[in-house]
Amino acid sequence: MINSIVLRQAGIEDVPAIMEIETPVFGGEAWSVEAMARDVADHNCFYLIAEAHTDALGGDPLVVGYAGLLAPKGSGDGDIQTIAVHPDFRSHGLGRRLMEALLEEAEARHARRIFLEVRADNPHAIALYSSLGFEEIAVRPGYYQPEGVDAVIMKKGADL
Repeated sequence: MINSIVLRQAGIEDVPAIMEIETPVFGGEAWSVEAMARDVADHNCFYLIAEAHTDALGGDPLVVGYAGLLAPKGSGDGDIQTIAVHPDFRSHGLGRRLMEALLEEAEARHARRIFLEVRADNPHAIALYSSLGFEEIAVRPGYYQPEGVDAVIMKKGADL
């Protein structure tokens, strides 16, 4: 039984737990361990993990989601790098919580425009991002390989 889900900033020590979600969720499109570790350690990035705390785990939390933002301070722009929720923990608002936390961090870093890419065949993610104020601005045909799925580019915020 889940007692609570807590969001906290990820550190390099969290990369193995992140990869336990990344690899099965994204399959052939999954980032490498090295790429994920580089991003998590980058001071221009902000990564969160969602930890489920349960009595059954004896107090040891289980990482059930993560999300990352690239937003160099002073650039005015941010980019949602990645977001994933373990399939067993979807449809409970965790993706929204992660996104809202990233948007708060983007605001703290004075990012006025936030961009993201999402698979065109992921209507649930597109609906979530739209509900958070993102608008579709472009399509990258065949971006996601090897399936050749289009990427929908979305933006939130005003032009500089």
